[in-house]
Amino acid sequence: MKTALYPGTFDPLTNGHMSLIRRACDVFDHIIVAVADNTPKAPLFTHEDRVDMAREALKSQSQVTVAPFSGLTVEYAVRRGACVLLRGLRAASDFEYEFQLALMNRRLARRIQTIFLMTDYQWLFISSTMVKAAASHGADITGLVPENVRVRLMDKYARGKVRQGTPCLTPTYDGFSSSPD
Repeated sequence: MKTALYPGTFDPLTNGHMSLIRRACDVFDHIIVAVADNTPKAPLFTHEDRVDMAREALKSQSQVTVAPFSGLTVEYAVRRGACVLLRGLRAASDFEYEFQLALMNRRLARRIQTIFLMTDYQWLFISSTMVKAAASHGADITGLVPENVRVRLMDKYARGKVRQGTPCLTPTYDGFSSSPD
């Protein structure tokens, strides 16, 4: 059985992630969506919340398991019996970082391969950061994230539960004056 590990912060899980997972199910027998705890980012959602949202969104995908993890990704992949780390690429700007990461992972665990899947064209512009930025300003994010994620995200912002990691929460620039100097 060929198992791929798809690691990420998933803060939150987007329809871009969902698309990549569904397409990976055509290639691999089993996909482990590994929700990282140790991240340099300041997540909006707790680790437990991110795992719960991913499990709910992916519950109909019989080939997919959602699991929390911490530590080195390649070590977790070895423990789970994965032969592949699955990574998504949206644009050329993603490639350099992902390439360096793949080389380091290969150095740490030679038998674990990294496979890159291009994001579907309709999700090229989407990232968790952009979704949070739009949602933080009350924008309609329907169709950008699974519905259970949309509800949790909008609820969090409506209740004022916003962490510093949320982008675009400062007032818009108002440095232009209508009066001449």
